[in-house]
Amino acid sequence: MELPLVVGVDGSEPSLRAVDWAADEAALRGAPLRLVNASLWERYEGVSAAGADRPSEQVLAENVVDAAIRRVRDRRPGVRVSAEVLPDDAVSVLLHEGHRACALVIGSRGRNGLIEMLLGSVSLAVAARADCPVVVLRGGHESPVAAGEHRRIVLGVGDGPHSSATARFALQEAQARGAALDAVRAWRWPGREPTDQPPVEGEPARLHERQAVEILESALGGPAAEHPSVELRLRATEGPARGVLLAAAAAADLLVVGAERLHGHAHVGLPVGRVAHAVLHRSDCPVAVVPDRAGTP
Repeated sequence: MELPLVVGVDGSEPSLRAVDWAADEAALRGAPLRLVNASLWERYEGVSAAGADRPSEQVLAENVVDAAIRRVRDRRPGVRVSAEVLPDDAVSVLLHEGHRACALVIGSRGRNGLIEMLLGSVSLAVAARADCPVVVLRGGHESPVAAGEHRRIVLGVGDGPHSSATARFALQEAQARGAALDAVRAWRWPGREPTDQPPVEGEPARLHERQAVEILESALGGPAAEHPSVELRLRATEGPARGVLLAAAAAADLLVVGAERLHGHAHVGLPVGRVAHAVLHRSDCPVAVVPDRAGTP
């Protein structure tokens, strides 16, 4: 059975931007699009909460998905789209849908400049726990939504045993868009004081940079062979990982990072890892969090 691309909708501006992006993505993939609304989400914006004849929450939820379906059909008439209102909280609905989805698409929440800097609890919880890749739409409400504007995907390659799932997802996205893939590995010179100046040329710097390149080659070698048409660029850059990735993704269509999944253990610290957490909060482009069952941080 062909797995759908699933997008959560609640009638808010961030979720409508997610619908637009998901419609474009479904068209690129040739995949069906499934819209889901959790009936316990906040009520449809613009509907008054006062008055005896106020529509029921169920009616409001149905209005939300009906409007989202029309939005998809206006934007991408060829996309197969379905929708359903499900009686549960948003996180539970999306995590359940993720069991049978090729990916989940959700919008970050925010109503002002301060709140916009903080990722919504639903988005973060789903990105941290879903079984499938989760794409979180970032950026201001005025930002145009386009799935292939820059024709460039950025993949962050971290430490540890590398999961091929993250690299394959990034390569598939690049191939669908006819985009280049920049695989980026940040490296640091141990003991070097933070500075804006590049490291002095010499054997220590070359050694750490060479190690970073070897990690990139190891992580991308096998998956890249499966996508020979994708222009792949390996970039080893000195600096803190989150800063390197945010700079690399400043003019990208998508930033792809892995997220650790530890079965049978209580999670200590940030639920998606420090780097993924940072880029989810601050990236200017959509961020895809791909579950890494092999334990890549």
